[in-house]
Amino acid sequence: MSSHVAINAKEFFELLREDLAAIEREFGRDTVSGVEAITEIGEYLRNGGGKRIRPALLLLSSKLFNYEGRGAVRLGAVVEIIHTATLVHDDIIDEAQTRRGRPAANTQWGNSKCVLAGDWLYMQSFKVALQERNFRILDALIELTQQMVEGELLQMEKLGKMISLDEHFDLIYRKTACLFAVCMKMGAILGGATPEQEENLTQYGRNLGMAFQLVDDVLDLTASESILGKPVASDLREGKVTMAVIHALELCGPKERTLIETVLKDRSFDSVPYSKIQEILRKYCSIEAASARAMKYAEAACAALADFPDSEIKRALLWAPEFVIAREK
Repeated sequence: MSSHVAINAKEFFELLREDLAAIEREFGRDTVSGVEAITEIGEYLRNGGGKRIRPALLLLSSKLFNYEGRGAVRLGAVVEIIHTATLVHDDIIDEAQTRRGRPAANTQWGNSKCVLAGDWLYMQSFKVALQERNFRILDALIELTQQMVEGELLQMEKLGKMISLDEHFDLIYRKTACLFAVCMKMGAILGGATPEQEENLTQYGRNLGMAFQLVDDVLDLTASESILGKPVASDLREGKVTMAVIHALELCGPKERTLIETVLKDRSFDSVPYSKIQEILRKYCSIEAASARAMKYAEAACAALADFPDSEIKRALLWAPEFVIAREK
């Protein structure tokens, strides 16, 4: 892509600033309940930051078709509420202490309240989505939520076990990429896209989501705790194998394999220090392999936009994969 048409981060968020601010207000209104604990937890989570990349994708997808209705803001809040609900439940399941550099909600309010607040947020997201009166959108959201819950259950079944690359990709599709895909799909539905356009945008979202998660997994192994806002290598510490580790396991010798298996079994680096695992990953260039695969998905995301005419919105969508690949936290 020639440099004069490229877009940068500032322009990307400037393009969506008003809509994202409206989504933020909608999110604030939608997470108020007559029960104080729910409102408090909702408010705490909303203030936890996050890049709002999912609602941004939904907005861009609808803007490709010059959509001007209120639905994109409403559904942007819906996907952010669903995303938030999954994070609450994830943190409880993982017994997480921190999230984005702050105490996780479950450490403040306890598991019981947080499970119920997560349930309430899921139901609230459907209640808001219902205002669109669009069965295809509800259908997409229901399927999405089921995929995400199934993904979480599958991951729990596979904790501490070796899994194949295909199983790993299925997991990250369910847990992350599916939501990116549905954001793009719902924007396309709102914008009145043709079936082919809708499919292309859904593929864009899926590929971008796969790249996003692969980068996330690499950062978990390489970034510092202060940048991540959570302990380094927490995936391994929780018994989760990600692509770099699967790559190393396919190539390494029995002794090295035992070291990795020990960490997964112990769920700690007490008997095998993390530096030993890093050595194995370095030896087989496993981090590079995972980064290269993320790059492939990012390229596939851009390729899915080939048939759309050039516009500021398309340029913003072409920039997003670059942003995802280059991020450091």
